[in-house]
Amino acid sequence: MSPENKNFFQKVYEVAKQIPYGRVTSYGAIAKYLGAARSARMVGWAMNGAGSMPEIPAHRVVNKIGLLTGKHHFDGTNLMQQLLENEGIKVVDNQIQDFDKHFWDPFTELKSRL
Repeated sequence: MSPENKNFFQKVYEVAKQIPYGRVTSYGAIAKYLGAARSARMVGWAMNGAGSMPEIPAHRVVNKIGLLTGKHHFDGTNLMQQLLENEGIKVVDNQIQDFDKHFWDPFTELKSRL
């Protein structure tokens, strides 16, 4: 991994750590916050590697319409869904229900840029 990617991944992790309990954000929202709006896929790659870091709530990062597209990167078949449901978020057919209600936008919620 290049030093630029490693630095970007660290920034992604810093944002993810700030997602509040019971809320979710999207890969694209994190990318936009970091000034790299076209890098949602790279945020996804960062989240794929976060499974071994328990301090990063990777289960709170989903795609732009609330689908659990990263669920296959979690141990167990439904771990991502179970973690979200433990936080009071209802998931049906891998889709977060009331996505807008649970959505946390780092661009508006965080005051300073990383």
